[in-house]
Amino acid sequence: MLTKRRKSLAIVYAIACLFIVVLTVSLIGYILFEQNPFSANILVMSIGLGVFFSLALYFWLNRQINQLLDAYLKNLYADFAAENEALHFTSPLFDLDELEEKVKEIVSKRISEINTLKSQDAFRKEFLGNVAHELKTPLFTVQGYISTLLDGALSDEKVNKKYLNRANKGVDRLLYIVKDLDLLTQLETETTALVKSDFDIVEHVRNVFELLEIRAAKSNISLEFDKDYLFPIEVHADEERIQQVFTNLIVNSIKYGKKKGTTEIRFEDIDEDTIKVHIADNGLGISEEHLPRLFERFYRVDKSGSRKEGGTGLGLSIVKHIVEAHQQELLVESRVDIGSQFSFTLDKANKNADGIAEIDGQ
Repeated sequence: MLTKRRKSLAIVYAIACLFIVVLTVSLIGYILFEQNPFSANILVMSIGLGVFFSLALYFWLNRQINQLLDAYLKNLYADFAAENEALHFTSPLFDLDELEEKVKEIVSKRISEINTLKSQDAFRKEFLGNVAHELKTPLFTVQGYISTLLDGALSDEKVNKKYLNRANKGVDRLLYIVKDLDLLTQLETETTALVKSDFDIVEHVRNVFELLEIRAAKSNISLEFDKDYLFPIEVHADEERIQQVFTNLIVNSIKYGKKKGTTEIRFEDIDEDTIKVHIADNGLGISEEHLPRLFERFYRVDKSGSRKEGGTGLGLSIVKHIVEAHQQELLVESRVDIGSQFSFTLDKANKNADGIAEIDGQ
C-alpha cells in the first residue's frame, strides 16, 4: 500500500513536469522563433523534452524518497527490532508494504496485550478487595470477642466460654479461607501432583452422601442417584481431589436448594474411554449473566445469601481447577427457579467397550 502511494506520488509529479515542459517549450518557440506552438516541430521537441525531464524527475524523486525512507526505516528498525521479533524482514532492503503489515501485526499484538493487562488489573483489584472483605469479617469477630474478654468478661464464667467458642469459630473460618487459597494456588501453579488410582465412582458418591446427609437433612433436601446402580463404575482419577469436587458441588446445591428439593447424581457414557458425571438440583438456579464468572475466586451470585450459609467463596473455583488438572471438561447449565446442573468428565479405569454395557445395563 505504501509502496504504491510512493510510486503514485512520483508519477503525478512526473506528469505535471511533462505538461509544464511541453507548455514552456511551446511558449519559448512561439516567442523566440515566432512559430505556431502547435506545429509539428514544436510539439515533437516539447514532448520529447517533456518525456525526458519527466522520467528524470520520476527516477530522481523515487531515489530521494527511497533514501529518506531507508534512513528513517533503519532508525525505526534499530529502535524496535530488539524488542519485536515481528520486525524481521525477509530481504536486506526495506519494503514499505512489508513494513506496514508487520507494524499492523505489532499494533494488533500490543492492543491485545494492553486489553489483557487491563482485564488482569481489574481482576486483581477485585480479587484483593474480595480477599480483604472475606478476611475482615472473621478477623473483626475474633478481635471483638477477645477485646471483650480482656476488658473483664474473662472473669465472668457465664460468658467467657461462649465468647472463646465464638472467637474459635472465627479462627476456624480464617483457616478455611487460607487453606482453600493455598490449595487453589497449588492447583493453579501445578505444584501438587495428582495421585491417580482406579476406584468405584458409585461407592465414592455414596460415601460423600453419608458425609453430607445431616447438612442436607437440615435443609430438607434429598441426595439421590437418578436410578439404582447395582454394579461398580470404575474410573481412573485422584480419589481425594474428586471427593472435593463432589463435596463442593453437592454443598453448593444444598446451599442454594429449595426446601424439600433434591440433588441428583447421574452417570452418562460418552465413549469407551470416558464417562460424564451430572450433579443436578431443582433449586434457585443462576441467571445467565452470572454463568461466565461463576468459577472465579470469591465470586458470589447472591452475596448476602451465600454469606449466611457460610463457605469461603472458593468452592467452585477449586472444582474448576481440579477438573482441569485431570484434563477433563467442566460444564454448567442453569435456569432461574428451575435449578442447576454441573457436569464433568472422567476417564474410565478400563478403557474398553465393556464399560458402556456396564453402565447401560444397570
